[in-house]
Amino acid sequence: MRSAPRHGADPDAAPGPDLDVAAEGARLAEAIGRVVEGKPDVVRLALVVLLAEGHLLIEDVPGVGKTTLAKALARTIDGTVRRIQFTPDLLPSDVTGVAVYDRDSRAFEFKPGAIFANVVVADEINRASPKTQSALLECMEERQVTVDGVSYELARPFMVVATQNPLEMEGTYPLPEAQRDRFTARVSMGYPDRDAELAMLDERATVDPLTALTPVVDAAQVRALVAAVGRLHVAEPLRRYVVSLVEATRRSPELRLGASPRAGLQLLRAARAAAALAGRDHVLPDDVQAMAVPVLAHRLLLTPDAALARRDTQRVVADLLTSVPVQRGH
Repeated sequence: MRSAPRHGADPDAAPGPDLDVAAEGARLAEAIGRVVEGKPDVVRLALVVLLAEGHLLIEDVPGVGKTTLAKALARTIDGTVRRIQFTPDLLPSDVTGVAVYDRDSRAFEFKPGAIFANVVVADEINRASPKTQSALLECMEERQVTVDGVSYELARPFMVVATQNPLEMEGTYPLPEAQRDRFTARVSMGYPDRDAELAMLDERATVDPLTALTPVVDAAQVRALVAAVGRLHVAEPLRRYVVSLVEATRRSPELRLGASPRAGLQLLRAARAAAALAGRDHVLPDDVQAMAVPVLAHRLLLTPDAALARRDTQRVVADLLTSVPVQRGH
């Protein structure tokens, strides 16, 4: 398999001097919060995923701001941004790209798809066919695209922010288990509180706040922030605690599919990012516990009996947090 030159920003470019992760995170949160009102926890989770170099799945009913959050996050980064509207007739080549024959050169030339960007907004991802959804698998895990035996590396940072409607909505296809496992975290927007909804009626009567949103950081700064997060200290007992939590999902009698090793890796990365945003240089058990539900729950599948009992995977993970002992140490 051959490799082709990278498209977009050079991921190996020097990131520049270390940045204050907490301070930069606060600037990003303040900017996004001007557009996504009354949802500080949702905004914080989106930033955790960005700094963990992961991908975010936003799930909820139509009209609560899923796409707005995705666009706001994308606009705060001065990099390449692409939006893909997933529909039943969207083809995998529309996402990844295609080799087109050039008559002049008498050779095939690669035309990059919409996935070649720093931030990709995959809108209503579960309205596309499973085949098209699966076109994202290699992109999200290996950060490359392979077409006709040639691999094309994606720029860094590379983040997919996908929105989806609940499966009960007409015209939706469930995401395959392998696809869900590649999303670092899932978040639900929920309805805004009364004050936030009133503020929206006043502020958005004549102007869309997204239009006034300007970049806060550039791609090189994001790479520097990600590198800083990766250097945070994680004590050995805390690593064992992460493994114990993941193993507990596999033993749970309420689950027919537990968390994968990838889930443990992403839980640790998310905990590091959460600690950095809090201004610490080390990870606490509280960071792991705060990230456990959004990072693990969407990967799990209930047994038929648990589903009949109206259990949900979020509650199962929350219960495991109370039963798995915290391992402390330095």
